[in-house]
Amino acid sequence: MGRWAVLALRVVIVLMVAGMLFVQAVMMPLLAADAREESPDLATTGWVVAVIGILGILAVEVALVCVWRLLTMVRRDTVFSPAAFRWVDVVIGCAVAGAVLAVALGLVLAPGEAVAPGVVLLVGVGAMGCAGIALLVLVLRLLLTQAVALDTKATTLRAELDEVI
Repeated sequence: MGRWAVLALRVVIVLMVAGMLFVQAVMMPLLAADAREESPDLATTGWVVAVIGILGILAVEVALVCVWRLLTMVRRDTVFSPAAFRWVDVVIGCAVAGAVLAVALGLVLAPGEAVAPGVVLLVGVGAMGCAGIALLVLVLRLLLTQAVALDTKATTLRAELDEVI
């Protein structure tokens, strides 16, 4: 991966994290406060939705930090090592957490008439999307496992060849 591509991706990650921190710190509490003002009986639901939103954004932020670490490993040419599995596993965990949080959000929004059924359906589609991302990264992890095994075997064969020569 080229130096400029890594730099561009890091800039995107920094901008995304900055935007998500703003949403977590400012927008989610305002969302909960608006729900309380609009309908006092939805005050609890507003805070639950805000907490689920903050936790969901936190999961994305953690995944972005892991991607940053993997980018560092790519630049150092150490991504095909067992150390990369830890970061990939955390990304998978974050995607699973996002799916669980989306299901929880759907369950919170489903009862009553306050939220349209289409919105709950969209949240369910988001949960399936997060689960799909987790499965995709799991498949990529399996490919990483094969690449690490091949790299280890190539290193062993190279060492044996050096001994023969």
